[in-house]
Amino acid sequence: MSQIEKDFDGLALLDQDGWSGNKHYHNFLLRHLPAHCDQVVEVGCGTGAFSRRLAERARQVTAIDLSSEMIRVARSRSAQCTNIDFEVADIVARELPESHFDCIATIATLHHLPIRCVLAKMKRALKPGGTLIAIDLYEPERKLLSVRGLTDAMLNVLAMATICSLRLLHNRRLRPPPEVRAAWEAHGRSDSYLTMDQARSLYGELLPESVVRKHLLWRYSVIWRKT
Repeated sequence: MSQIEKDFDGLALLDQDGWSGNKHYHNFLLRHLPAHCDQVVEVGCGTGAFSRRLAERARQVTAIDLSSEMIRVARSRSAQCTNIDFEVADIVARELPESHFDCIATIATLHHLPIRCVLAKMKRALKPGGTLIAIDLYEPERKLLSVRGLTDAMLNVLAMATICSLRLLHNRRLRPPPEVRAAWEAHGRSDSYLTMDQARSLYGELLPESVVRKHLLWRYSVIWRKT
């Protein structure tokens, strides 16, 4: 975790608060927010972009991140949001009160964590009727001779064209600056992702009746309501 913290401390200094593949799915996640949101926690809040969106809908948002630099930037961008409590913490060690939150949100964070342990903690922390909303990255199928491999290869081409077009539309450039690309590439060398089969099996086991959906930009979503 110390290497992950170091990586994201550096990435926070390079963040330009523009469009990104993660932000592309903010509106999708917000559509699944419970109608009544008193207490919400975001795990892995980064520079706070989604926490600020949550703060428009919830009475109180707790925003947690391992990186002190991410939290510093998030606080500097969120001065107008008096209902967000930003906190530097490791979610693995940080206690979450039982049956406390109406919603738990997490974006592109679960693949950094011991997922079974963290999902169990999130599950306990949700109120009955509360909702987990998550986006994470998946590993495309690499076997090109399989139907799924060919499908994912075609989706990769479409995803690359889409993400370049959206960067140009929103950020006025096809690619991030070289230093940003280099930082993400260095960080990505230590990342590992679930395949879609693994994700569906895992969430089906740990969060029965969760809805796991594959999305274009190399991401999947999980929506689960606690009964």
